[in-house]
Amino acid sequence: MMLINRNYRLLWAGQLVSQIGDFAFATTLSLWIGQVLLAGKSYAPAAASALVAVVAVGTLTVGPVAGVFVDRWDRRRTMIITDLVRAGLIGALTVVGFLPNGTLPDMGVLVAVYATVLLATSAAQFFNPARFALIGDVVEPEERARASGIGQATQAIAVIAGPPLAAPLLFVVGVRWALLLNALSFLVSFVAVRAVRVPATASAPAPTALPGLAGVRAEFMSGLRMVTQSRVVTALVVTVALVTVGADALNTLNVFFVTDNLHADASWYGTLEMALGFGLIGGAFVATWLVGRLGAARIFAFGLMLTGVGLVFYSRLGALGPSLVTLAVVGIPLAAVNTALTPVLLASVPQSHLGRVISVINPVQQLGALVGVSGAGWLASTGLRDFHATVGDMRFGRIDTIFTAAGLLVVAGGLYAAIALRSAVRNRDKTVQNFKK
Repeated sequence: MMLINRNYRLLWAGQLVSQIGDFAFATTLSLWIGQVLLAGKSYAPAAASALVAVVAVGTLTVGPVAGVFVDRWDRRRTMIITDLVRAGLIGALTVVGFLPNGTLPDMGVLVAVYATVLLATSAAQFFNPARFALIGDVVEPEERARASGIGQATQAIAVIAGPPLAAPLLFVVGVRWALLLNALSFLVSFVAVRAVRVPATASAPAPTALPGLAGVRAEFMSGLRMVTQSRVVTALVVTVALVTVGADALNTLNVFFVTDNLHADASWYGTLEMALGFGLIGGAFVATWLVGRLGAARIFAFGLMLTGVGLVFYSRLGALGPSLVTLAVVGIPLAAVNTALTPVLLASVPQSHLGRVISVINPVQQLGALVGVSGAGWLASTGLRDFHATVGDMRFGRIDTIFTAAGLLVVAGGLYAAIALRSAVRNRDKTVQNFKK
């Protein structure tokens, strides 16, 4: 059946529109701050980069606690409310965009942007775990790998389509209309989720009463115990941390790799991202077939190893053409990793704890991203700024050395996952039963 079933089709449609809007929104804000609002100001780059820090603050502070409530509330209703909240937040920022120039000082507009991003990110900490758990309710176990593959392909399409829309929206129609379109994308998601009908056979929703402070702490600790006592989940958390550090180190410096190592104009950076996106789309559908035959845990581990090897190979390149091909190929095993993660988690975590587990994994991933970004930036700017070495016939500079280390870190994550998950998967049923309410 195309797109699995009616409920999943609705979730997919909402995800597609909303994610394209999200990627366009994020890029639009960066361009608006750096090229319009603070154009010519010396602190414009720092102000635009601060958006990343605001997202990190929202994820790290709200994310872990949000899972407690997601596991207690009706997931569909949680998604509906958070979509409306985010539409309202972006709508309020749109009103600011419609104000005549000079009505608010630049710093006032900047504060409004940061506050909107912080609150919208906080709302997403409720929406994302709820959506993940709802997929487990509306998709049968044998179809979850395919659902995950479709989801990964959809995200890749959003990555390809969203950012290129930002510049035309901003400079042709203006920031106010770009913001309005993003607010409307959340309303589209709201309509789609509202039409979802959770099967009667799905697990009963958790109680809706708000827990007191002691109750929140107890349920939060129960989620942490699920993470630490489940060998599968522990392996996934450690792997996600390792891989995110390596991957975000690469993402941070790739624009410098384009100019310094590939000897190409910086404008090709976006084309490289698109090449990876096309690889992710193709890999998502191949991964669905592989997961069904080799198992999600095995594909997750070996996909990471292949991704890491591909990144090491990429770090040794010196021309644009081979780099485009290499990133497209790297996207295939990377999509397999992302596709395999969902069925492994859904099979290893009881529905009663899914929200809390996802709300632990997301902040861990965010911390890994911060370590990767800050570490790579520091090494490239200070620690390895003048680094040059020759090993055999290979020459190493600052950027390609960091990329090689990042690729090897991803390989290490894959090796760890292969060893840890091999025995852990055999015992996961017992762990799941122990935590079921």
